[in-house]
Amino acid sequence: MPEMRFHIRWPDGTEERCYSPSLVIKDFFVPGAAYAVPDFLARSRDALTIASDRVAARYGMPCSLALGQLQRIEAAGRAFAASPDAQVTVLLFED
Repeated sequence: MPEMRFHIRWPDGTEERCYSPSLVIKDFFVPGAAYAVPDFLARSRDALTIASDRVAARYGMPCSLALGQLQRIEAAGRAFAASPDAQVTVLLFED
């Protein structure tokens, strides 16, 4: 399966390199676009769940790396829950 990395910037300026076991991320995000934190979290959840499910369909078990990445994204996103204007910017895709 083609895996990829995607780079994001959290509302506090912290940048993170994230992992996906599938290119499905490209269906959910656009490089250079900013997303409200709840929207970013929902899109991440959908995309990484689909990616993990694709791994499960092919190899018989979900992708622990994708699910771990989702957990890290959701944990980091909680820090910005009280800031309704907070946005996450998708910086670039790394195929």
